[in-house]
Amino acid sequence: MPTQYWPDAYLNKRKTPAEAVRMIRPGQRVFIGSSCGEPQILIKELANNSFCFTDLEIVRLLSLETTPLTMIAQESACTSFNVRSFYLGSGKPRELAQNKRFLTPINLSAVPRLFKSRALPIHVAMIQVSEPDDFGWMSLGISVDVTMAAAQSADLVIAQVNPQMPRVLGRSFIHVNEVDVIVEHEEPLLTIGEPPNVVSAMRIAKHVAGLIDDGSTLQMSLGASPKAIMAALSDKNDLGVHSQFLTDSIMNLVAKGVVTNRNKGFIPEKLVASGAIGSQSLYEFVNDNPAIEFHPSDFVNDPSSISRCNKMVSMNLVMAMDLTGQAGADAMPYNHFSGVTGIMDFVRGSQASPGGKSILMLPSTTLDGKASRITPMLGDIAVVVPRGEVHYVVTEYGVVNLFGKSLQERAMALISVAHPDFRDELFEKAKEAGLLGKERTLTESIHGVYPVHLEETRQVNGNKLLFRPVKPTDERMMQEHFYDMPMEDVVRRFFHEKTSFLRTEVGGFYQVDYVKDLTLVAVVGEPGFEQIIAVGGYFLDRAKNLAEVAFSTSRQWQGYGLNSVIIHKLAQAARENGISGLLAYTAPGNQGMIKLFQKLPYKIHTSFDGEFLTMICRFDEPLDKGTGPAAAAGESAGLGGAKAG
Repeated sequence: MPTQYWPDAYLNKRKTPAEAVRMIRPGQRVFIGSSCGEPQILIKELANNSFCFTDLEIVRLLSLETTPLTMIAQESACTSFNVRSFYLGSGKPRELAQNKRFLTPINLSAVPRLFKSRALPIHVAMIQVSEPDDFGWMSLGISVDVTMAAAQSADLVIAQVNPQMPRVLGRSFIHVNEVDVIVEHEEPLLTIGEPPNVVSAMRIAKHVAGLIDDGSTLQMSLGASPKAIMAALSDKNDLGVHSQFLTDSIMNLVAKGVVTNRNKGFIPEKLVASGAIGSQSLYEFVNDNPAIEFHPSDFVNDPSSISRCNKMVSMNLVMAMDLTGQAGADAMPYNHFSGVTGIMDFVRGSQASPGGKSILMLPSTTLDGKASRITPMLGDIAVVVPRGEVHYVVTEYGVVNLFGKSLQERAMALISVAHPDFRDELFEKAKEAGLLGKERTLTESIHGVYPVHLEETRQVNGNKLLFRPVKPTDERMMQEHFYDMPMEDVVRRFFHEKTSFLRTEVGGFYQVDYVKDLTLVAVVGEPGFEQIIAVGGYFLDRAKNLAEVAFSTSRQWQGYGLNSVIIHKLAQAARENGISGLLAYTAPGNQGMIKLFQKLPYKIHTSFDGEFLTMICRFDEPLDKGTGPAAAAGESAGLGGAKAG
């Protein structure tokens, strides 16, 4: 039978919402267009006529429904509907938990195959589209995701044609000839407001921003932290986007020139997604925008597609994690589309990308602050990301990388970024569970709040160096730093020969409280696999309220001014923590240490007891402007040690 001229076909297919819904037969499986692309008038008509149906199975991506089909399905006497929702998470909020029996765990990239293979046959697809163009093509607009596969495989396709649906480029189009019923109805698209401002989100965002290099390609889940991250990325350059959704935050980064998509490698110059969730302004932004392509979920969420993007960084919000690294991704009460999830798709795809990173963001406590989201074991919380797939974990208290780490290393790392109020309990529970050795003891360092403001990245000799406070997870790296030092430098640092640096002996360098005792390090390499190349720290003499300083630098990095950076940061931190000044002991021939101390902008008081040279500076005795020694870099071998070291 010849294909009908599409304008004639369009006119012949027009029906009212009531007429369209009456074409659905009892016992059929009905797919409803997802997220903000819901065909609202069709859903309302379906709900209003629920008494006419028996045993319909409604298939949809989970959302907080504008028309409560799930509620209708729950009514004790109702045999009209059964609702099947696709979701990969633990369904924690009350609205979701009470409906959890309707949830089908599955990765989003696999849903289209489920439809197209007819493993889950779709009898009716109710979708929403834009008005047809001059050639009869209609766009699925802001909801391509799994809707395209449902429309292509359904026996009956009912399309709500809404003039307010944007025409989005890419693989988003369906032809009039592929649709069975046209329902013309104009109405505003669903929008969602901004997530609430959460203090922890801004702190998390600052840590995450430090992991993202210029030229990275980004994917972000929905929620408060991603919004904060977008704000924190304003000073980045040439970022790209390959993400499940476009949001208002992404649109704002495009407007600022931060997102250019120049360096993506895969589909360059384009923002790639499968849908949009946000404001009316966002929908106007995606309309007929040649810089945007929407594709179905089996392409956007396919790990092999994701891995082709350069420096792919996936950033997903999880809501619980145990000390072995297993993560649960609870839905959030304020997130209207919590169930639309592709976390594992992007976790695996980003890890396979050249220079890629998988980042899981985790608020340290529940919203009321009464419980830790880092727990000894997940218990009855559904595991969404297995421990073997977890790499970077970020809370408001820092960043850890669990890739390649033992269970003991994972437990210590996660305790170090848990909320300080819960670290004692987590430490003891970890020992009880055998995750930590019996020889491990609880030290003051476990309560310290990591001072992120002391972090600084610099380019030195063509290398990216990070100056930062030491972390409890730096234990092994600290030992390796001292083992790699030549004996001459060891003697300068410790004032005697040492051939072993046991964990218990070097613990004073990384078991710090960041106030009375503080150690800063310069590191190269990715977090979790860094190398310490310089160490500087202070130890408070409480009687004098002076902080004794000591330094060491790897031989190949001497002469680059690393300890000049560290000593100024130590002085800054000591002043902030109410310490009166700095104190150093050194051999009189150690000119490197002497010159380093003289670089401080304070008067230096020097004395000699016949063995050690003592130097003291007080913060209430600044040098006059324009005075002071023109000191050298202060990087000669070993520098100086503390008597307590």
